[in-house]
Amino acid sequence: MTAALSHLRVLDLSRVLAAPWCGQILADLGAEVIKVERPGTGDDTRTWGPPWIKDADGRDTREAAYFMSANRGKKSVTVDIANPEGQAIVRALAAESDVLLENYKVGGLAQYGLDYASLREINPRLIYCSVTGFGQTGPYANRAGYDFIIQGLGGLMSVTGERDDRPGGGPQKVGVAVSDLMTGMYSTVAVLAAIARREVSGTGQHIDMALLDTQVAMMANMAMNYFATGKPPVRAGNAHQNIVPYQTFAASDGHVIVAVGNDSQFAKLCDVAGCPEFARDERFATNPARVKNREVLIPLLAERIAARPQEFWADGLEAVGVPCGAINDLSQTFADPQVVHRGMRVELPHPTAGHVSLVGSPMKFSESPVVYHAAPPTLGQHTDDVLRDVLGLDAAAIARLRAAKAV
Repeated sequence: MTAALSHLRVLDLSRVLAAPWCGQILADLGAEVIKVERPGTGDDTRTWGPPWIKDADGRDTREAAYFMSANRGKKSVTVDIANPEGQAIVRALAAESDVLLENYKVGGLAQYGLDYASLREINPRLIYCSVTGFGQTGPYANRAGYDFIIQGLGGLMSVTGERDDRPGGGPQKVGVAVSDLMTGMYSTVAVLAAIARREVSGTGQHIDMALLDTQVAMMANMAMNYFATGKPPVRAGNAHQNIVPYQTFAASDGHVIVAVGNDSQFAKLCDVAGCPEFARDERFATNPARVKNREVLIPLLAERIAARPQEFWADGLEAVGVPCGAINDLSQTFADPQVVHRGMRVELPHPTAGHVSLVGSPMKFSESPVVYHAAPPTLGQHTDDVLRDVLGLDAAAIARLRAAKAV
């Protein structure tokens, strides 16, 4: 079976996380992804350690775990784009590519003749995706954008964290760079849409992706709560703004998540908890009533849940169809039988580590499966191969480029 995008070539000029995440998804879907990096240093995240990946003897390889998270399946080519001959290499690669990804500052690539306006002249079918913090236009366009800042500006931290009136209350960022990751996901969707459009129009286009736009868009129901009421939602800790009970509870030996999605599930929860009368109480019988009377109901449920261990609640509620789950650390997550069954940890050979463990793709296809081409590349691992196989350069030409420090 052939991977879905095996007919496409992607030129990835991006660094760090958002746009590289898009490139990795496209690589998983079968595209040939050529990652252009700075000679000698490469992607910034190559040095974002420790932790480092270890070799077979347990020694650090100086390959950062962070870099490994977003660059699976790519070919690394080192090119100095400040060098005119390096610029010529990138232009030649763009002429042979379907998609270009970049996350330079607005206008940053124009000085090298590598902006969309310049490259579409040599490849009208090129889909050119620019990822920045704030987009190509607007009063913030020239600002640097980082996930942490975007989570604050985009409203996410206003609804993340414990309630302000409780111990530990206050703004809290999410534990992974969600605005980066979601921008990578939206960028992937945009690229695929542009590919579909190119089948009709015959031409490529420029895609302008911004972390702030993505963060605002992903506020979803929280944004709609604001539009509906005119009141900004506030932090609610692990509770849900619109559904009750939908939060963590302390059991006798740890914490559990109880996620009641409808009134029938609430009645079943009450049966298991030994308080069936709660489901008949007009204060709690419907979700709107439970939201209104949250402060009364939750302490009553918390007292009952605290009296029994996690296993009692997980097994008892699962048996009657009420969603309930543990709070795992990552060692428990990757040992979970469902996660193991779904192949969410993959092992790939690596030039310096021997083998490396990576997080698998969540996409499962019946006819065009995800392909794991290779582990994240070492810096410049494929420079000679790409110059030879894609651009047709011979050994002498490649040696001359090295002597000129273009690669």
